[in-house]
Amino acid sequence: AMALCLKQVFNKDKTFRPRKKFEPGTQRFELYKKAQASLKSGLDLKAVVQLPPGESINDWIAVHVVDFFNRINLIYGTMSEYCTERSCPIMSGGLKYEYRWQDDSKYKKPTKLSAPQYMCMLMDWIEMLINNEDIFPTRIGVPFPRQFQQVCTKILTRLFRVFVHVYIHHFDSIISMGAEAHVNTCYKHFYYFIREFSLIDHRELEPLVRMAPGWGG
Repeated sequence: AMALCLKQVFNKDKTFRPRKKFEPGTQRFELYKKAQASLKSGLDLKAVVQLPPGESINDWIAVHVVDFFNRINLIYGTMSEYCTERSCPIMSGGLKYEYRWQDDSKYKKPTKLSAPQYMCMLMDWIEMLINNEDIFPTRIGVPFPRQFQQVCTKILTRLFRVFVHVYIHHFDSIISMGAEAHVNTCYKHFYYFIREFSLIDHRELEPLVRMAPGWGG
């Protein structure tokens, strides 16, 4: 299984939805290319996440939120056949952590959902936010809203829960698919990014505290 190239493991058809793209020629597309190039250069991930000199922090955060959404969506998409109503009737991270879903429309109170339902609500909710021009403006000169970083914190906090669930409940599947190195790299990148900009409350990180980067090399 380890010989499977990642293209086969992370089959594009398995994502739930069309991925958000950055328009070529825009500032954010250039930033995205810059971020991808430093990722591929084999630089230390701690250095990769740092804000490049002269760039806007909100643009940098926006690029990463969209990229992490795409990549975590892909990771979960490949696990989704193992994550079912029967295997995961509660969205949880082990016995100690249970995540309930709340949004401003259908679920006004925190509601127990199965993991697949939670994931579906989550990905739809993030997709709606990142495609909303009032929150993630893409036109040059249009400012980010005042609450932009708060919205990103909420998105990233919930995306972190995907890692929690996948690592704690589906790690054997990750290994059997030969995807462990890829998932670990994505997790480390995400972890260093949220730490660099203090984007998640440290209490949210507790379920994976043993897996803080630095674990096992």
